[in-house]
Amino acid sequence: MEQTVTTSSTKGIVISLILIVIALAAFFLDIDPKSGFQYISYVIFIAGIILSVTYYGKQIDHNATFGNYFAHGFKVAALVTCIMIIYIVIFILLFPDFKERALEKITAAMREKKLPEDQIAAYVGTWKKLFMVLAIAGTLVGYLIFGALASLIGAGVTKKNPHTFEE
Repeated sequence: MEQTVTTSSTKGIVISLILIVIALAAFFLDIDPKSGFQYISYVIFIAGIILSVTYYGKQIDHNATFGNYFAHGFKVAALVTCIMIIYIVIFILLFPDFKERALEKITAAMREKKLPEDQIAAYVGTWKKLFMVLAIAGTLVGYLIFGALASLIGAGVTKKNPHTFEE
């Protein structure tokens, strides 16, 4: 009996749900982003992609090439990226105080650097206008870069034994 292969979409949804739970816990527990807690999400994301690729290799009896493994990992990463973008948009719309807290932290950081108030006001005004765009762009770029790296690592460490037609 042949083992069924877990799809990249199933893996992407599971990883996304874990990341969303962590993000919500950090928000509701009011964990300071400077504490390093946000890196837990990236570690889980990268480990999830690598494990997805290696598990995929095991499920198909390592009958694939580096490119196949990378493609599988990147599909998982792309789905996680899409889900996280949807999550961040909904989150910002449901919790506008998140945006306000972030703007307050930006203002406080700029005041610590003793920048002029007019410069702070201009900078924070720009952030206020572009907050959603910057959040989406940051999520997109961050997750795709780390997803590509994790896919490369996963494809590199997974055993490759592609069967050819000659065999």
